[in-house]
Amino acid sequence: MGLKNKIITKGFVVAGLMNLSVLIFSRFFTNSTIPETDPVVMSNFGLLMIAVWGLAYISVAKHYNSVKWLVAVFALEKLIYGCIWIQWILNNDIADVYKKDTMAGMFYSVYGINDWLFFVFFLVVFITLFTTKKKSN
Repeated sequence: MGLKNKIITKGFVVAGLMNLSVLIFSRFFTNSTIPETDPVVMSNFGLLMIAVWGLAYISVAKHYNSVKWLVAVFALEKLIYGCIWIQWILNNDIADVYKKDTMAGMFYSVYGINDWLFFVFFLVVFITLFTTKKKSN
């Protein structure tokens, strides 16, 4: 495994760990402020699914080059969450969340930035796989 592959593999692991950090911000689903603030996207079930996505990223970290279309799905998922976050930021006051709970405020401050960064990462990996390897996955 070359250096480039090792860096990409680490990127998948970091993406997964970042998603799993939702367990810390939500205090293992006991922080009621996060789901109260956005009950549709960030319900406890939604937070659990974010953790599951994180496990999915980690599960393909060493085999990402065999699942290029799944990498595209990861990019799409991050794009959706990034857009939802921008919509949330434009329609809510983050200071109100911080007043209720600092961890929830921190979560809402950073989750979209994380999603946009990893959208770019997954998209670049997908484009690289799509243009350099013409095998069906």
